[in-house]
Amino acid sequence: MSRNSPQGLVVAILALAGLCSSFMFTLVVPIQSQLPQLLNASRDDTAWVVTSTLLAAAVITPIAGRLGDMYGKRRIVLVLLVVMMLGSVVAALSTGIIGMIVGRALQGAVVGVVPLGISIMRDVLHENRVDSAIALMSATLGVGGALGLPISAVVAENTDWHWLFWIAGALGALVFVLILWIVPVSVLRTAGRFDYLGAVGLAIGLIGVLLAVSRGNSWGWTSPLTLSLAIGGVAVLLLWGWYELRVENPLLDLRVAARRPVLLTNLASVAMGFALFTSNVAYPQMLELPVATGVGLGLSLLAASLVVMPSGLVMMVLSPISGTLARTIGPRVLLVAGSISLILAYGFSLMFSTEVWHFVVANILIGFGIGFGYAAMPMLIMRAVPPSETGASNGLNALARSLGTSTAAAIVGVVLATLSTGSGDTRVPTSQAFQVSFLMGIGAAAIALVLALLIPTRSTPIEKRPSLP
Repeated sequence: MSRNSPQGLVVAILALAGLCSSFMFTLVVPIQSQLPQLLNASRDDTAWVVTSTLLAAAVITPIAGRLGDMYGKRRIVLVLLVVMMLGSVVAALSTGIIGMIVGRALQGAVVGVVPLGISIMRDVLHENRVDSAIALMSATLGVGGALGLPISAVVAENTDWHWLFWIAGALGALVFVLILWIVPVSVLRTAGRFDYLGAVGLAIGLIGVLLAVSRGNSWGWTSPLTLSLAIGGVAVLLLWGWYELRVENPLLDLRVAARRPVLLTNLASVAMGFALFTSNVAYPQMLELPVATGVGLGLSLLAASLVVMPSGLVMMVLSPISGTLARTIGPRVLLVAGSISLILAYGFSLMFSTEVWHFVVANILIGFGIGFGYAAMPMLIMRAVPPSETGASNGLNALARSLGTSTAAAIVGVVLATLSTGSGDTRVPTSQAFQVSFLMGIGAAAIALVLALLIPTRSTPIEKRPSLP
């Protein structure tokens, strides 16, 4: 059926795959504080349940993009879904920390379906539908988290926590069947051999840097382990970049990545990811902290997730509008508008953050900002790279967003932990801590705005150039 599938149905199935992948990041949020008791492990050990997913997603995404360019994007999407289903089963059957970490790492691999899905859309859809479809696929990164959190909360509060993973596995199986049945095969392929050494080098470098960023607060930012991982990771990435410029078939064509529109878009993606995750860290804490703290609203996890949910709903509604606007005014303007909306959101929170409706308004503005910004980024990338590089280039852009979100999680976490009152487990962030977090959100959005304004209004994709001798 896939060859003659209606294009709207193809878009819907790929968007469902995107929702499935983003759902993996909010899956364990309702039980995160209970993991030490549930798994009979220390809180420091259970932090790896989240860290393992982050690391797997960051490493697999750009590699999966290149594999998709070479061996078929739909094929690699199906492989990633199988890995995610395997991880869900492993986690569902686990009663200890090791099995849970392994399962969550395998689940993190599915994040690569979003950039691959975007690349499939470019290959198989009519050009008049591509921009709107890409906007919808990009929106799933926020929609899946916003809608998935209350669903996860309801499941965790009413059933055994293992059901979270059985449901994730069933969702992955459903998406697998639908993609196999509905989504056509993209015949566009990139010739050459896969760069295994480049993949290993990128993985080692990213793991070093991301481990330092994500665990530095626990290990100490100046501890030998944190510094060794950070410095070693950066050194490996520099060596990897030197190698990639000289190998015949690189994992990522850094000459394409260094083009001004691609480079600026990826840098803006880091800033946009930071701005998004600042709200993901700060808003739920303010909503859930007890009223007695003087900064919290005392909401349950489910109630707080419903307050945050409007951001995802706005992204979903905006997706068809974003596609139309991209064709008329260009994706660069969308990225500018998204950055401005994020600045307004955090500016509003600086002045108003004492009532539930204040957070609803802020999250609506966040939805506009991320909805426009995340829709614009892959459009800007694909207007500047050759068709043979779309999978790898979109994977690199997804990695840039991941670097932004992981950095925000670490830095905002440090701010909230440092500017806090009380002692031991009773320490809570102060009002000043949240104000500083909002200022950092404004700063990140302002950086994204400046970078967006520097992106050329027109760019022509280049063909792949030969490697250096």
